[in-house]
Amino acid sequence: MKALLLLFALLLPLPATAQVVHYPAASGTERPEPLIVQGALDVANVRPLLDDFHRRHPHVELTYRNLDTLPLYRRFLAEPDEADVLISSAMPWQYRLVNDGHARSLDTPAAHDWPAWARWRRELFAFTFEPIVMVVRRELVERYGRPESHADLLATLRDHRDDLRGRVVTYDPERSGAGYTYAIEESRLSPRYWDLVTALGDVDTALVDTTGEMLEGLASGRYWIGYNLLGSYARRVVDANPDLEMVVPDDYTLVIQRLAFMPRQAPHPRSARRFLDYLISEAGQGVIANQTALGAIHPELSGPGTADAWHAEHSTALRPLSLGPGLLATLDNLKRQALLTRWRREFEREESAP
Repeated sequence: MKALLLLFALLLPLPATAQVVHYPAASGTERPEPLIVQGALDVANVRPLLDDFHRRHPHVELTYRNLDTLPLYRRFLAEPDEADVLISSAMPWQYRLVNDGHARSLDTPAAHDWPAWARWRRELFAFTFEPIVMVVRRELVERYGRPESHADLLATLRDHRDDLRGRVVTYDPERSGAGYTYAIEESRLSPRYWDLVTALGDVDTALVDTTGEMLEGLASGRYWIGYNLLGSYARRVVDANPDLEMVVPDDYTLVIQRLAFMPRQAPHPRSARRFLDYLISEAGQGVIANQTALGAIHPELSGPGTADAWHAEHSTALRPLSLGPGLLATLDNLKRQALLTRWRREFEREESAP
């Protein structure tokens, strides 16, 4: 089965382009130390970390490439010796790579002290805490009220189907690793999940690959409801746009952790260790807490911008994905095809008018 999945991944085309940020080594550095980080993490969100790391290590020549989750995974399988550190929010795919022996161990004090729930062995590390949210426009709230839960969203879609046709957007679980992960987790959490998928189909919901695409459409007014966005990305846009509101569902809210590891074939293992250790250090986590919306999880940090703050405000609703072998079950090929087949069937099934 692993061989078939690897062959399938390698046959898929690599992304034509990736967003690249480059930090040259400081002028006068005799032997620049290269570091190549590839991640499914928007440049706007990762830049404070890159800036701070490079300020601390100016002799490093740092290159960061941003790709979507599944292209990142496929590119790694095709070129496992290209990147020094791999970062992704598609937790099952990251776990599979490490479980299949693609990671180096990080043997540092920070790695030894990192919370057990946020690492696997000392090879795969969660370094963020990111709830999955809804974003709605002011027009929707003024006309139909603010959906505070998945049940409210389902009722809104059913009661105002004609008015909301073409006004809703969410992930395509077939093309997006993150979207597939959310779909399989929600199908386990909620007995009414499939009713919601049908209701999304009834309003001709747009299916996209990234949270960024959803936020762009919401900000422009093309969409009134965005479903299952990364809260870390949404927070920055919503805070800057008075026409948008972020909703943390009060019945259940999935939480993903962005996972990072050093590939076994990393071309620059010394700088890879330094960067991965920085991500889980108090210094790196402090940047996450104070300069991003990614959610720091360092046990010594609390207050705004941390997992503690999310727990304090939404503790009963949060449902973090567990970092462990259970993630592999979501990638079983037969189970994956079964879920995607049902998802498409329910999405395309017309619900009788209320």
